[in-house]
Amino acid sequence: MSINLSAFLYLISATCFILALRGLSSAATSRTGNLYGIFGMIIAILTTLLGPSISRYTWILLAIIIGGSIGTIIARRIKMTALPQLVAAFHSLVGLAAVFVAAAALYSPETFHLGVPGQIKFMSLFEMGLGAAVGAITFTGSIIAFGKLQGLISGKPLVFPKQHQLNALIALAIVVLLISFMSTESVPLFWLLTFASFALGFLLILPIGGADMPVVISMLNSYSGWAAAGIGFTMHNNLLIITGALVGASGAILSYIMCKGMNRSIFNVILGGFGTDPSAAAAAGPAGSNDKPVKVSSAEDAAFIMNNSRSVIIVPGYGMAVAQAQHALREMVDSLKKKGITVRYAIHPVAGRMPGHMNVLLAEANVPYDEVLELEDINHDFSSTDVAFVIGANDITNPAARTDSSSPIYGMPILDVEKARTVLFVKRSLASGYAGVDNELFYRDNTLMVLGDAKKVCEEVIKVLKED
Repeated sequence: MSINLSAFLYLISATCFILALRGLSSAATSRTGNLYGIFGMIIAILTTLLGPSISRYTWILLAIIIGGSIGTIIARRIKMTALPQLVAAFHSLVGLAAVFVAAAALYSPETFHLGVPGQIKFMSLFEMGLGAAVGAITFTGSIIAFGKLQGLISGKPLVFPKQHQLNALIALAIVVLLISFMSTESVPLFWLLTFASFALGFLLILPIGGADMPVVISMLNSYSGWAAAGIGFTMHNNLLIITGALVGASGAILSYIMCKGMNRSIFNVILGGFGTDPSAAAAAGPAGSNDKPVKVSSAEDAAFIMNNSRSVIIVPGYGMAVAQAQHALREMVDSLKKKGITVRYAIHPVAGRMPGHMNVLLAEANVPYDEVLELEDINHDFSSTDVAFVIGANDITNPAARTDSSSPIYGMPILDVEKARTVLFVKRSLASGYAGVDNELFYRDNTLMVLGDAKKVCEEVIKVLKED
């Protein structure tokens, strides 16, 4: 395959990736966007394999078979609730790949047409060092994010004195090591740079609290993109540079949007440690430990209340994902709509454990896109709504975000569910949400707690509705 033809096919592939991002920006066009991405990736892989620089296919085909088999098994077995940690795990692999490619280019520069050992171009050394640094930060940061999301590491922020000062010192050391590596082409300096970056990625994500994890996911997505772009510069692959830049830029924009949705500073995200303040959490006291009265209701009562209402707003959260209740919820909503009740869904930008988590689950249950509304589009409607049906959401409905300046989630925009005439709160227990903060909404006069598994509660509501 000629160089000109390869460049043309890479251009088509890059265009497909741009169209994929555009399609994924809307639930209505997400399937088409996904197909564009798949088509673009097929073109990119085939073009690379048929390129003049590929002479032997044994190791490549072996890697494709192993990686493809693992990916197929994971795709078939993964549950929707585990998507956030799966994304974090994939980000870590991209980062580690960047480190390996940079190391391979350093040890065998002639393979990448970068010169010979001891005489590698100055800019190539910069690309190697920077790619390895970003990749290493992405790798360990993503591993910590995976551990927190999987429950292997506490979701609470793990902090220690002089933490930010230590991070700044390591970051400065990375800059010094990068400059020294570029000047000397020293292999030991390269590995010192890499290990310092591994440490920084670990320290950046460790102190971030669970409530801020959706922002972390989008931030690591951006890091993985820039790491891929760095690989592209090292390999002189324009498509990889374009693709990495697209992922890096879109992840950065998404991080900014998520920060805005949580009233966080983007600079604090980049620096790390912007999560829950442990002292504030301690001051709030253990979740569910106070003696405030709680009105506990049943699924039968919930069905009766919704059956006698005119409008209902559904607020899904991570609890719905854990219970895999989206299909039962859709059936419950269909039963309500048959009775002439207006039902819509309210989606908070950080509901679940990653951006768009709830949208994906509702789309899986074939919920009509026009019934799913974002926070800014529906928040003003709660005051005129008969019932707010909160299913597995917690932090995103907590009034403390507006009223308690000492709360770790203070300032985060929330869904105004407490303004509804009646709040039906479906939850397994009175335990706190991922941020570790007690929810004031549990104790409001207009709140009825329906304790139990979200899927079973919906199924019981459906049964009662069908009996009426």
